[in-house]
Amino acid sequence: MKKILINVLLIALTGSFLVSCQHSTQPAEEETVSPETPVQVVTIANAGLSEDVILNATSTYLEKSFVKANTNGYLQSSAIQPGTVVSSNQVLFKIMTKEARAIGNSINQLDPGFKFSGISTIRAEKSGYVIQVNHQKGDYVQDGEALATLINQSSLVFLLDLPYEMRGVLLQHKTLELTLPDGEKLKGEVTSALPAVDSLAQTQRMIIKVNATHPIPENLIAKVKVVKSAVSNVQVLPKSAVLTNETEDEFWVMKMINDSTAVKTVVKKGMEDGKSIQIVSPVFSAKDRLITIGNYGLADTAKVKITK
Repeated sequence: MKKILINVLLIALTGSFLVSCQHSTQPAEEETVSPETPVQVVTIANAGLSEDVILNATSTYLEKSFVKANTNGYLQSSAIQPGTVVSSNQVLFKIMTKEARAIGNSINQLDPGFKFSGISTIRAEKSGYVIQVNHQKGDYVQDGEALATLINQSSLVFLLDLPYEMRGVLLQHKTLELTLPDGEKLKGEVTSALPAVDSLAQTQRMIIKVNATHPIPENLIAKVKVVKSAVSNVQVLPKSAVLTNETEDEFWVMKMINDSTAVKTVVKKGMEDGKSIQIVSPVFSAKDRLITIGNYGLADTAKVKITK
């Protein structure tokens, strides 16, 4: 009996020894490491912001004049072509009357002191640009017939078709900025409005006077920035820093609470333009760091790594 008890004890010790050896040979569980998302951060800025509407305006010249023949005859000379810039009192055409061409120098040969030429000179009444020439040298013209068309270079305006609901906004900000297709910017001022509204588009035509330093072609389309509203000294963030849901009825930012953790902070946004958004609430301090790149899809209390 003693021998049986000893054998049982030996078997039990051997089993426990083998079990302990098996436990000791199993590797220790590895610690889980949360991935860190690389991000870039910005701080809140206090700046002005405006909500703008971009409309089109077309260039035109309000004053156009016709150079007309003052007698019947033949054009002896023409000093202009389309595109020519003329000054006031400049000679444009010379007309030899029909009678002078028929008689020739016969009268001068009979009486040299008479000094008959039969040539009539036509001059420009105002300075401007020649946009059309109807006759050339040698053509027969009648009294009162249009020889050319000039535009007054100081009558340049841009015509803006303004939605009528924005009329009050434009009357408060009559000074506008126009951007030409080549990037040039002009300052313009609304001088008057035509007393009619397009029945379909419900737009009213506004006349914008500009001071151009060089000739502007007619029918050129410029972009006009109309300021609907503006605020100053408000909290401003880049648009990329503000996130929203699918229905765009909730907005938030990812705020750093330390060097490696970002939390979701719900915000109320105000005005926005093409690059920035006004943050109405909450009020952030100048030391708060807000994620602007790498924030999309981050969960609340996400692990992040700030990169430059």
